Amino acid sequence: MTQILNPSHEFIATNGIRVHCAIQGEGPVMIFLHGFPEFWYCWRHQIPAFAGSFRVVAPDTRGYNLSDKPEGVEAYGMKVLVEDIRGLIEALEEEKVFLVAHDWGGAVAWAFAEKYPHMLHKLIILNAPHHMIFARELKNNALQQKASEYMLLLQSSRAEEVLSRDGYAWFRQAVFNGCKDPSAYTVEDKAAYVDAWSRPGALTGSVNYYRAAGIPKAPKEKGMERGKTNGVIRVPTLVIWGEEDVALTLSLLDGLDDYVPDLKVIRIPGATHWVQNDVPDLVNRTIWAFVAQNLSKKAP
Repeated sequence: MTQILNPSHEFIATNGIRVHCAIQGEGPVMIFLHGFPEFWYCWRHQIPAFAGSFRVVAPDTRGYNLSDKPEGVEAYGMKVLVEDIRGLIEALEEEKVFLVAHDWGGAVAWAFAEKYPHMLHKLIILNAPHHMIFARELKNNALQQKASEYMLLLQSSRAEEVLSRDGYAWFRQAVFNGCKDPSAYTVEDKAAYVDAWSRPGALTGSVNYYRAAGIPKAPKEKGMERGKTNGVIRVPTLVIWGEEDVALTLSLLDGLDDYVPDLKVIRIPGATHWVQNDVPDLVNRTIWAFVAQNLSKKAP
């Protein structure tokens, strides 16, 4: 039976802050981490699809929407963000979870999986580069350098003013018009996004991720032996990649298996960076096939 989106909304204490979570379903915990500039609602097509077999938990990560928005750039460093997820899992009283993540959520998920592999059953990444490969491409690939120029704006002191201008026109262009089919966003969807962007402190919280990250440093060694470098992910991992991503080039998939020994990559032609919104049914089926062996029942 197909479920509808009908989550409960809870605030969970983790790592010194309160994180708002949309929660639906019962069973093993599956956490969904959103990216920039979204919030829990970007998983509206995934939450009901998995709530029949999982306890789906979709947080607003720190700085976004209804979650706490600590002051200071240092409050958004990667080590802090990773500990938010560790604390969330512990607050949910789980030893291991399934982790699904997109964009900035994916960046956090890669780092979390590297540090805490024992807390994950499986890792599912949607259009989010491994940090070592991203740094490599920013150093060596002119196309990725060009595609990442927007990061300079987001790190600047002008970011909040530019992003909020003309009713969040920058965000609306990037999200609503940057997807495969802009009509996929309903009037209600757009209103929910604008409401989240309009929360006091939300703009600064979201861009502080970029400010805290700075410019990634490329690995010093040209060739890296499998399993003998930082960044190795010892968790079964699925990467789903919309090939029409204008911010992340396909070269970011090159050499990924050097860091992820147990890796499956699914490339989706025609899908953009917002892949879970572009082709939700395909994304859901792909994730289901990857996690099915961990379940006692089949996908609905």
